[in-house]
Amino acid sequence: MKSIFEKQGGTYTMQGDYRLPNLLPPTEEERPIGVWGQRRLNYLKHHRKVLYYNLLTSGKLHSHLADIEEQAQDLFSRLVKEHAEKEGITEQLKATDQIKWVQWMNNIRERIIETVYSNVVFV
Repeated sequence: MKSIFEKQGGTYTMQGDYRLPNLLPPTEEERPIGVWGQRRLNYLKHHRKVLYYNLLTSGKLHSHLADIEEQAQDLFSRLVKEHAEKEGITEQLKATDQIKWVQWMNNIRERIIETVYSNVVFV
């Protein structure tokens, strides 16, 4: 007869004559978590505690953070490229006036960072 713990998916390990429950969450594949994933982690810990603990105890926190990292990085790269093209920031400008090109690109990047935060990281 299965215990309640086993019916809910729990497993045991034999240690001598004793059956000890396996309480650690399953291991996840290692995927890189960059700055966007770290900011998502901080946000979850401070503002979405129930979701954070649910992901942590189910063993899905790392993969969730890696997914957020990929989504945020893809959105950031795509939007920076689109805005630069739309605003006429070209490689020719970079070659002729680097300071102006850097100023424009920094401006675009800062605007896009706010968009990524509001649409991916802080949701």
